[in-house]
Amino acid sequence: MKIKKAIALSGPSNSGKTTIILKIVEKLGEKLKIAVVKHDPKDKAEFDKVGKDSQRFFASGCDTIVVSPTRTTMFRSESLGFDEIVSSLGGFDLLIVEGLKTWDLPRLSLFRESFDESYLEVSNAVAFSNEMSKYKNKIPRHIDVFDLNDIESICDWVLKNAKELKG
Repeated sequence: MKIKKAIALSGPSNSGKTTIILKIVEKLGEKLKIAVVKHDPKDKAEFDKVGKDSQRFFASGCDTIVVSPTRTTMFRSESLGFDEIVSSLGGFDLLIVEGLKTWDLPRLSLFRESFDESYLEVSNAVAFSNEMSKYKNKIPRHIDVFDLNDIESICDWVLKNAKELKG
């Protein structure tokens, strides 16, 4: 049985989470089967529409699940927890979770247009755009720091830090 691993990405709206996930999938997807769980905290996601995050993740070849407060879209009429979602996905090598800060996973937080220090409480690494790099001095030493455009280093970090899942 293959080892399943999971990693999470967080950040304010328009921080580049979808873009980075798609770049990770492009870079690692030839060698790894990747699945994506997207958080929809406001229960407003639309599905199967061109350009929407869930459609873009699925079109990239990833099994995709969207979790909101009232439903889990694989189409379920209830919100599922982490273990239930992982078991429902079946086979994958790497699970990338977008958002869901309450899930205990190694986490990379992204900052492209704004910086929010509250993300540091749940972050193991951060990636900044050039405009946000002025905030690097606010990052504690135990948190890894990347340039948002350095997808090679970000992928290396993902592979080294993804949490091994049981079962």
